[in-house]
Amino acid sequence: MIPFNKPYLSGNETNYIKDAVATGKISGNGYFTKKCHGFFEKQYGFYKCLLTTSCTDALEMAAILIDIQPGDEVILPSYTFVSTANAFVLRGAKLIFADSRTDHPGIDEDSIEALVTSKTKAIVPVHYAGVACDMDKIMALSEKYNLYVIEDAAQAIDSYYTGKDGVKRALGSIGHLAAFSFHETKNIISGEGGMLAINDKDFAERAEIIWEKGTNRSAFFRGEVNKYGWVDVGSSFLPSDIIAAFLWAQLENLKNIQSRRLEIWNTYHSKIEQWANSNQIDLPQVPGYATNNAHMYYLVCRDLEQRNELIAYLKSNGISAVFHYLSLHKSEFYQANHDGRSLPQTDRYTDCLVRLPMFFELNENEVIHQIKLFK
Repeated sequence: MIPFNKPYLSGNETNYIKDAVATGKISGNGYFTKKCHGFFEKQYGFYKCLLTTSCTDALEMAAILIDIQPGDEVILPSYTFVSTANAFVLRGAKLIFADSRTDHPGIDEDSIEALVTSKTKAIVPVHYAGVACDMDKIMALSEKYNLYVIEDAAQAIDSYYTGKDGVKRALGSIGHLAAFSFHETKNIISGEGGMLAINDKDFAERAEIIWEKGTNRSAFFRGEVNKYGWVDVGSSFLPSDIIAAFLWAQLENLKNIQSRRLEIWNTYHSKIEQWANSNQIDLPQVPGYATNNAHMYYLVCRDLEQRNELIAYLKSNGISAVFHYLSLHKSEFYQANHDGRSLPQTDRYTDCLVRLPMFFELNENEVIHQIKLFK
């Protein structure tokens, strides 16, 4: 069986974990945590980074930082993972779900403005499959209506957006805040793990306090205060330095990992195009303003029946292909709170999208075996 995902170890993960243990500092914010922070800030231009135990935690920190209160409205896509929504529900926000684009599962940027009300506090674009939303449109709405933008960049490490000004920017560096995931299914992994990227410097000091359980402990260890105490709300959002050590080994191999994933993605894309067209199946689209980080390769079938038949067919031939998100606006938990609007593209992707295996060690024979089935 070709699995849907297989975590890739670059070689130094366990060595660096041993090094972390040897330092005697295996709690949060140690040597490897600081190395990871420095890498991300230099490589992608984030003002400040804080590793977290998950992308979920990073989103929850973002919701605290923008001071979400009961009754505030947050606009987000319905076609996303539940963490995107939970972070704001936990603070009492009302979710306003937007539909997906016709050509891509990401949020329909042109539908957002009609959803803005006097209670809207934030827009949360999700860069689905690591492909950028149209951030010029979203940031223009942010400026027009004085809204925060929190990029859900869980799948978007090492992916970029080129704006109308011609400047190429890393995803996660454009909104006020951004959240990343290093879950084992992502390009760069630490098992479980995430990161909050802070681009508005006004949030930087408070973010560190929230990260450290609501204390100014980090400032104390830098010698900036002579004692530390409880100064704000917060939680234990920072990960062990053991997790950061694993992540650092991945970051050292970022270029190699990304290169191999792109090879697999491009092979899929070129070899099954004819079969997809003849079967009325859509392939992934990457807009001209976006880059492709090869986080996933997906197909959009013409209907639910075809999708189910394809998954069953691949499984019978030893290939684990899976569907993805279920529409959040129709979820058992939240459907009673949805305003009743129809979100047809969201429901189409829920019914029709299927993801093919995508991982670093997917070898040529395994890729070719799959492609031969698409005839």
